[in-house]
Amino acid sequence: MNYETSIGTGGPASFENDQANYGQGSYGAADRGPSRRKWWIGGALIVLAIAAVAVVKNRSATDATATDKAAQAQTVSFVVPGRTTVSRKITASGVLAARRNMPVGIAGEGGKVVSVLVDAGTWVHAGQVLAVVDRSVQAEQIAGQAANIEVQRANARLAQANLDRALKLVSNGFISKADVDRLTATRDSANAQTRVAEATLNQLRASTARLNIVAPADGLVLSRGVEPGQIVGAGSGVLFQIAKDGEMEMQAKVAESDLSQMAVGIPVDVVPVGTTKAFHGQVWQLSPTIDPQSRQGLARVALAYDAALRPGGFATATIGAGAITAPVLPESAILSDAKGSYVYVVGSKNKAVRRDVTTGDVTEKGIAVISGVAGNEHIVLRAGGFLNPGDRLNPIIAQVDKIN
Repeated sequence: MNYETSIGTGGPASFENDQANYGQGSYGAADRGPSRRKWWIGGALIVLAIAAVAVVKNRSATDATATDKAAQAQTVSFVVPGRTTVSRKITASGVLAARRNMPVGIAGEGGKVVSVLVDAGTWVHAGQVLAVVDRSVQAEQIAGQAANIEVQRANARLAQANLDRALKLVSNGFISKADVDRLTATRDSANAQTRVAEATLNQLRASTARLNIVAPADGLVLSRGVEPGQIVGAGSGVLFQIAKDGEMEMQAKVAESDLSQMAVGIPVDVVPVGTTKAFHGQVWQLSPTIDPQSRQGLARVALAYDAALRPGGFATATIGAGAITAPVLPESAILSDAKGSYVYVVGSKNKAVRRDVTTGDVTEKGIAVISGVAGNEHIVLRAGGFLNPGDRLNPIIAQVDKIN
């Protein structure tokens, strides 16, 4: 049968041998050992292949993620500003005026103005006549009083002569002692009347002299408020304005915080409106009070006379207020919003970090930063307006010559 043939090839004997070998286990070991090893090797190779494919895919994914993140990082230029000594300047505005403004009016009883001898812009000296008031009445009074003095002097001389004759007759008994006393009193009264007349004359002359409107000191006439034919008196007010010695000043309005950092004697450059010429002066007085409404005070800047400095005009002052050492940044690096001024700093892992700052004076090199940064940070130079805190950055240091 086929069964027998499939079991052994040597008949019953072969069958028996096959059974014997099977019983001893030699048949399974010989036929299944190599097959199992092949299966194990094949399985291991398959596992290794799968692992290799997974590694390649993971690396590809990692590279893709890194590439994607690198593509999302914004390229920005940055600077390390360090610290620079900056001369602090305070800018203020105000009006020009005479440093010592002297208003001149009528000192006497007044009258009709006969002539005006000066005009605005005229330099005058102390005691110089500015205008003359009519004095025809006063001149007649002076002449009459001078004549009265002569009368009183004549009376005094007569009284003295009478006294002298009486004294010669006393010794002969012709004149009593009482008559001598009376004549002496008459002589003394006449002398006193003479002195009164002389004092009255001097008073009239002084009063008449006061009709002249004169300059109280050397200076520049700023305004003229009187014309010939005008009637002036004690209630006429100011007729002339004189700047003593021609000295001018600027009354600069300064913020309360800035006023506290100023001192008398610091230099100031003043530029009047309508010109680019700067006039050099210095602070000669600081206001002891602050306006409660504007929170400002006055810094009065002394200026030498110049025709371009017109009282009442407007000007801008640049006041030196010492120096500070601080980082100086280009304007493009400083941003602002409702919270105030700020910059972006390249932080750890190249992430954008917002840093609030306080700005100071504007210089030719940039804006001084009083607080917020120390100067050793990597500060984003441009494109800060497109950044948000935490954004990933690709920082590139900026060239110094490109900053300016």
